[in-house]
Amino acid sequence: MTDAATASPDLEPLRSQVSGKVSGPEDRDWDEARQAWNLAVDQRPVAVVFATGADDVAATVRFAAGAGVRVTAQGSGHAASSHDTLADTILIKTNEMTGLEIDAGNRTARVEAGVLAGDLSAQAGEHGLAPLGGSSADVGVVGYTLGGGLGWLGRLYGFASNAVRSVEIVTADGELVRADAGEQPDLFWAVRGGGGSFGIVIALDVNLVPLGELFAGGVMYDVEHAPAVFRAYRDWARQAPAELTSSVRFLTPPPIPDVPEPIRGRPMVVVTGAHAGDPAEGEQLFAPMRELAEPVMDMFGAVPPAALCRINGDPENPVPGIGGRSIVIADLSDEAIDALVALCGAGSGSPLLTVDLRHLGGALAEAPEGAGVLGSLEGEFAIAAVGVPMGPNTPEAITGHLDKLYDGLEPFSTGGTYLNFTEVPSDGSTAFGEDAQAELRRIKAELDPDRVIRGGRDVGPG
Repeated sequence: MTDAATASPDLEPLRSQVSGKVSGPEDRDWDEARQAWNLAVDQRPVAVVFATGADDVAATVRFAAGAGVRVTAQGSGHAASSHDTLADTILIKTNEMTGLEIDAGNRTARVEAGVLAGDLSAQAGEHGLAPLGGSSADVGVVGYTLGGGLGWLGRLYGFASNAVRSVEIVTADGELVRADAGEQPDLFWAVRGGGGSFGIVIALDVNLVPLGELFAGGVMYDVEHAPAVFRAYRDWARQAPAELTSSVRFLTPPPIPDVPEPIRGRPMVVVTGAHAGDPAEGEQLFAPMRELAEPVMDMFGAVPPAALCRINGDPENPVPGIGGRSIVIADLSDEAIDALVALCGAGSGSPLLTVDLRHLGGALAEAPEGAGVLGSLEGEFAIAAVGVPMGPNTPEAITGHLDKLYDGLEPFSTGGTYLNFTEVPSDGSTAFGEDAQAELRRIKAELDPDRVIRGGRDVGPG
């Protein structure tokens, strides 16, 4: 690839080859075009292409290869901080590719690269079906799924990546191929949990699951109750059936008008989850977690499947956020809880918005037949943490505390990571075992020897 400092090809030929808009540094809309959903990320690619379909993507990949630069894709830009500045890269934005087809009879959906989780959940819900979605309504389905997809149905059905039936993907030679268990099986294996390093995905064909009304939501307690809440939650979660997926987190909402006054700027500990079954049974199962202390807010209740992607209360408009590396906890021991509380509890001075422990186990711990590279994840909890640079919570304070958090929890970790919770540039080498990582590198080298395609978590050289 061309050195980043000299990567400035003439964009006029590219503009003539695609139907979508192409924006470059000299264009008036440049700052808007290059902005990701995460407002804290300063992306400075060679150009931005707003693709309208597979032809635009293929033409852009071929142009990039000929110009000696790289190419990457972005559906929403939630995970934009996992890239560097993109100085030697053409950024393909796929948000205009919003085709979505539900096949209710076969319980499947064809999802183009710009479809958001909330839209898929809403349309599937009209048929009594649900995707294996996550906690954000406006995250892109494709990006979320390529990184694994750890959602509120995970302990019953596993990772979203293993619900993929086939992938339509433009490879580094600019060709559109279909990958499934019979065609391009190595590529099919790699993209299911291995990230976006192997091509630019045009669409996914995914399985949906039957789901009616269910019991889900969250309960908030003042942060002073954190030691007791974490211990009670840990013991309760270890006995939970696979139908119940949950999390426990520290949460300090920013002091802004969009946040309800009772929780604005208030440090809390929150238990969130869903029971994929009879709502009355779910209510009974969650009862112990709703009686630990006087709640600040209790938002549990019977909800339709489409509401699952909103029970975490994640923001649905672009915001600035700074995350860190990922960590998986092997065993949430009393010592691990004490370390967490010291770093994030009352009096800790933590500048982080949230430190979220997602409960693993169940189907997440057992690779299904024909699984992708992320068949399962060893450990008890996967941790995601993020801070919002606002007021005294400066970027430096946030990154410093993230380092303290992960360093402090390292003694309790499996040594592994989860790609979708990794918010810094990474080659993904800690997300898989050595054998799987070597196979990913082999596939990358075979499909893309010149490393034209880059993913958010870029697989290293073979």
